[in-house]
This record gives sequence, C-alpha cells and structure tokens, in this order.
Amino acid sequence: MSILQTLKDRSSNTCELCKSDKELSQYTLPPSLNESVDNSVLVCSNCLSQIEGEVEMDANHWRCLNDSMWSEFVAVQILSWRMLQRLRNEGWPKDLLDMMYLDDDALALARATGEDKDESEKVIHRDVNGVILENGDSVVLVKDLKVKGSSMVAKQGTAVRNIRLDRDNAEYIEGKVDGQQIVIITKYVKKT
Repeated sequence: MSILQTLKDRSSNTCELCKSDKELSQYTLPPSLNESVDNSVLVCSNCLSQIEGEVEMDANHWRCLNDSMWSEFVAVQILSWRMLQRLRNEGWPKDLLDMMYLDDDALALARATGEDKDESEKVIHRDVNGVILENGDSVVLVKDLKVKGSSMVAKQGTAVRNIRLDRDNAEYIEGKVDGQQIVIITKYVKKT
C-alpha cells in the first residue's frame, strides 16, 4: 500500500490538522530525507499552502491545532507544534504549547527546522548569489566538487533536488548526486 493511501486510511480521508476533506496530499516533515508513514502527514491544500509559506498565515484557521496536537501520530504532533511555534505571537498558541508534550526524540525533530527560534537566531543558508535556500529547494553546482571519502566528482551544472539544510551550520546542505547522499558547501551552489 502506498504512503498516501495509508495516510488516507489512518485519517479517514480528512486533513490530519483541520479535518477538511478537500484536495488532500501527503506532506513529508522536513528535514526528512526519506518519505515514510512515520514522517508524513495528510494535509489539505489550505493547510499546505500556509505550511509552505505560499500564502499568509490565517491564525483563526489554525485553531484546529487545539485538537490535532493530541493526535496519536507523532508526525501530526510535530507539525502541530511547529505551526503553534510560528503563531506563538498571537497569544493563544502559547497556552497550547504549554499544555503540549513531546518526548525528547520528537521534540528534537520538531526543533530541526528552527520554528521555535526568533528570526535573529535562525541559521540562514544562502547560495553563491546570496539567495536564501530552504528545505526542498533545487540547486545547481557551480563548480566541479570532489566528494570526500569516494572517487566521485560531482560535475559543474549537476542539479541537486530536494536539498536539506544543516540546522547548525549555514554553510552546509545535503542532497543526492548520482544516487549518493552528500554534504555540499553552499558557496558552490546556485538556487534554480
């Protein structure tokens, strides 16, 4: 059974955050490199567009987190925590965050994207031109790179899709080149 079908079955074909049944899709929690049921959530198009920052956050829409934060599925709890962190300046999300419990592993994964940090504390990744990089972006190598620990050379012009950011170091990203997961220095990539 596919991951999407499993998510639909576990959520009764509704968004696991707001319970909408319109335009549902799978959302894999960043910085996960592999999609699985354990790190994915079924979300509606309204939630997804706000999660990915395509539209402005509608604080009233996210009052649904009052219920979803208690989900039995850790991925739903983590995504609820992240959205509450984004909205914490609204007031009411702070109360929900105070009530919420995540075990140490889940909390570490929830913090992986820096949602709980103020803008001044966040690690910002920039490409060779100074453009801000985000998890899931595609980049192109601007220089031939020798991959340490192997005989492989990643050629200039190679596209790297679905990158993941190193949350502790603004100079490092991860991505797959020729099927091999490698760490790449941001000054050698250009966002596409």
